[in-house]
Amino acid sequence: MNTIALQVNRRAVAASAEPRTSLADFVRDKLDLTGTHLGCEHGVCGACTVLLDGVPARSCITYAAACEGADVTTIEGLEEDEVTAELRAAFTREHALQCGYCTPGMLISARDLVLRLPDADERQVRVGLSGNLCRCTGYVGIVRAVQSVIEARRMRNVAPLADGGRSILGPAGSGRAGSGPSEPLQLGRTALDRQFASAAHLSIPDFTPSAVLDQSFSLAHPPAEVFAVFDDIAGIAACLPGVSLKGAPTPERVEGEIRVKLGPIAAAFEGAARVERDPATLSGRIIGIGADRRSRSATQGEIRYRLLPLEGGVATAVELSIGYTLTGMLAQVGRPGLVRDLAKRLVAEFAANLDRHMSGAPSGRTAPAELSFWSVASDVLQARFARMVSRVTGKSGRSDRRPPGAAE
Repeated sequence: MNTIALQVNRRAVAASAEPRTSLADFVRDKLDLTGTHLGCEHGVCGACTVLLDGVPARSCITYAAACEGADVTTIEGLEEDEVTAELRAAFTREHALQCGYCTPGMLISARDLVLRLPDADERQVRVGLSGNLCRCTGYVGIVRAVQSVIEARRMRNVAPLADGGRSILGPAGSGRAGSGPSEPLQLGRTALDRQFASAAHLSIPDFTPSAVLDQSFSLAHPPAEVFAVFDDIAGIAACLPGVSLKGAPTPERVEGEIRVKLGPIAAAFEGAARVERDPATLSGRIIGIGADRRSRSATQGEIRYRLLPLEGGVATAVELSIGYTLTGMLAQVGRPGLVRDLAKRLVAEFAANLDRHMSGAPSGRTAPAELSFWSVASDVLQARFARMVSRVTGKSGRSDRRPPGAAE
């Protein structure tokens, strides 16, 4: 599940949804805006039409995740719209609706025609409405209603808007909320595309992870010493498999890359992170965001850690909580079980490298290691085989025992 943030009917909203969720299902099921109707669900009938960044769009064939940051207007958001109010009155006057199922999408498309067409040309109106199907009216009343509104507005010297007020080239939804025509190359980007920008421009927001894994390990060093090492960002990065830094790190911003291999997919996540520390509780948090252009995958992640004394304070228990959200191609192969096993291996390698680093022993690494799917899978299979053998031998051992009081 991904958290999708966008503007809906001039209100900022955020809700979780699966990557395959359509914009129509998102506004209906997550936001209870049921004025957007579902008909063919193939983008043909037009019942699901909404305004996406001011442009009519089929919400049934638009992924909600692709609308991150966009400005969406449903029929409910046009309640006080002047043009829509005139169209409602005209639809009533011209008997342009019967069952009403197509009407919300029809009104949104008609509104676009009223804004764009210079005059009430019947042919242009019919062509403009050809993407909205109605099985009741025969369209005559609908066409007359739209024509009458156009005529009335032009008689009041309300001029048409060039291209319906659109100042941006590109498909519906290509203009992102808050962007202007002076940024044409930024307008067509989805949330994933924006994460493919240079790490120098990535923001590092808080987020709610879609999955959280708890891990722990111990070190033969006092908590105060371990906490001091955690303040050495470059040293900690050198202990993490697959990680390399770019530039001089600071607690406010760390830029770098982590390389991962999962089967045939090799990914290099470029991104940035920030580091938070609390000396009073010997705890902290590392939160980051990154993207891989090759696999078109993006991730957000956070590592929360807490240090606890062991053996009277001469050793340390390191408790980790690893949260992440993964989108794109790698999300299709990143099954929870595999990710858990991958995290265990990463933490084990990190603990061993950290112990060597604190002991002053060379790590022997000249370049960041890559996390290989096959090496992880080998370890996983060995561990599961060992557990299976343990269960079988355990059962065999119990079957040889006689219950108390049994005869020889």
